[in-house]
Amino acid sequence: MKYILLLTMLLATTTIAAATFDETMAAAKQGKAYAQYNLGVMYDFGNGVPENDAEAVKWYRKAADQGLADAQFNLGLMYAKGEGVPENDAEAVKWFRKAADQGDAKAQYNLGVMYGTGAGVPENSIRAYVWLSMAKTQGHTDAAGGLDILKPMMTKQQIADGQALATQCYESDFKDCD
Repeated sequence: MKYILLLTMLLATTTIAAATFDETMAAAKQGKAYAQYNLGVMYDFGNGVPENDAEAVKWYRKAADQGLADAQFNLGLMYAKGEGVPENDAEAVKWFRKAADQGDAKAQYNLGVMYGTGAGVPENSIRAYVWLSMAKTQGHTDAAGGLDILKPMMTKQQIADGQALATQCYESDFKDCD
């Protein structure tokens, strides 16, 4: 009896997952950015479909091109890790910046780290300071630690410049951060 119950539950779960996938695919094909993002997540993590990084990138890009910050962030991660696409830090920075400009704290943190390490962009401690500060302001838990590591490597003037630019960035709702 246990096996019949377990098999019934498994079949029901599979049917629900298939229906969810079909509904999401239909919406994504209609150009709905959030559905495209969700398909990217499904393929990225193998939720209801076999894991397929290239297919995840395809759907993330469709949603990212429509301006969806979550998709832009995830597409940046795919480029940073080389999952589904060749690793390309400059392309990762591009997508993180698009999401960061919309206030995505995870993207702001990653952008800060990339400026701090010179991954995909010229190393720039002031810009690293700005983006880590933006992420910290929004409650990103690792951003404060990133600033603690960065500050001892900066001059007092660089910190002051970073604080001034961070204020400008925050007050402009992330529109004037350069």
